[in-house]
Amino acid sequence: MDRKKLYILCACALPLMICSGLVYSMFSLYLAEVLGAEKTQIGLIYMVGSLVGLFFAPFLGKLSDRFGRKPIILCSMAVFVLVFVLYSMARDYVVVYPIQVLEGASWVAIGAAVTAYVADTIPSDRRGWAMGVYQQTMSVGWVLGPAFGGFLSDVIGSRTTFLLGAMLVALGFILALFLVKEPRPQRD
Repeated sequence: MDRKKLYILCACALPLMICSGLVYSMFSLYLAEVLGAEKTQIGLIYMVGSLVGLFFAPFLGKLSDRFGRKPIILCSMAVFVLVFVLYSMARDYVVVYPIQVLEGASWVAIGAAVTAYVADTIPSDRRGWAMGVYQQTMSVGWVLGPAFGGFLSDVIGSRTTFLLGAMLVALGFILALFLVKEPRPQRD
């Protein structure tokens, strides 16, 4: 039973992982070529999302303790849909900074909630294996996403690629909404 919950969670997270690989395979080029960011600014843009994670990860993880794993997973996915739509609408690199704040918060929130979900549903003697399965899901996304990201950006354009990514994440959100059940913590 616990394996089924894990596989369902991974299937719901896979579209987000594909989207992140899809987008980040061409994100720096988009910032430079389309939005006019210099290399230093690109580095600072990436830094902002990580900085948000650095300061807010424990707080956002605590929200999943208080409100549940599923609501935080769903909220994070919804914010990712918004983030990728906003990326598609950006006309200047300066507006990407606040979008990165949203994205950084969503990354750490979903990371904490998914990890806690796995810990809640898998007995302690199989948690390492289960975390490996989730990491494998991330890797699959980061294999498939970049393989198509540059190509799609060339063929349909960066902005449309962001919108396609938003649709992928929306698919994952819908799947999670109906298929992921709030876990009960394992008793060891």
